[in-house]
Amino acid sequence: MASTATPEVRPGTVQTKKEKTRGELEPGYLVICWNDPVNFMDYVTHVFQIVFGWQRKKAEFHMLQVHEQGKSVLARESLEKAEHYVHQLQRYTLHATMERDGS
Repeated sequence: MASTATPEVRPGTVQTKKEKTRGELEPGYLVICWNDPVNFMDYVTHVFQIVFGWQRKKAEFHMLQVHEQGKSVLARESLEKAEHYVHQLQRYTLHATMERDGS
């Protein structure tokens, strides 16, 4: 009967490939609210609380960004979720858009 050779095992490094999550594969979309001369600051704060479920302090922070800087990036989401947020904000007569995240 023929003898079989035992494979030689040498120490080394094992290469593992990290699987990317769906969020890493999809480009992100930014939900942006723009300043307008129509809506009151309290109303904008209230809408942010309803749409995003934010506490008043966070909603006021973004409302002040909109008021003082002309816009605020409210969220970075998948395409579908960003569209949903933009439509929700527009239903409350806020000027909201989305754009692809360049980073």
